[in-house]
Amino acid sequence: MVFNPSIAMTWILFLALFPISFVWLRRAYRIFIKKNYSEVAQKKGVAPKNPQKWAPVVGLLNLVAGAVCVYTIYTVLMGLAPYDDWSAMAGTTIWTKLFADFIIRQQAHPFQFGKKKKQEEKKTCTA
Repeated sequence: MVFNPSIAMTWILFLALFPISFVWLRRAYRIFIKKNYSEVAQKKGVAPKNPQKWAPVVGLLNLVAGAVCVYTIYTVLMGLAPYDDWSAMAGTTIWTKLFADFIIRQQAHPFQFGKKKKQEEKKTCTA
């Protein structure tokens, strides 16, 4: 077997599935079991106004994506799927998760058109 960039990328993809699935399943656990909404739909480190509204969607997305990654790892280790199948499954899952997170984040933090309104300060007259 000759070592080439294709083999290196295959191993990188396969080994990356382990921490990716761990992080996604841990996020689902934090959202559903611990009710920790600190990582729900963050945009530039800021949570949305109502993270509980977006928690079920984000939690389900993390749970499904993590489960698909674990299933992909299982099929590779058991030899049940050829390279084309498992690499397509892994790649599609990763890209779909990234795009879905982006869409949810944009929906949770709506874009405001026009000038930003400054909050009016109460001016009191002191004599």
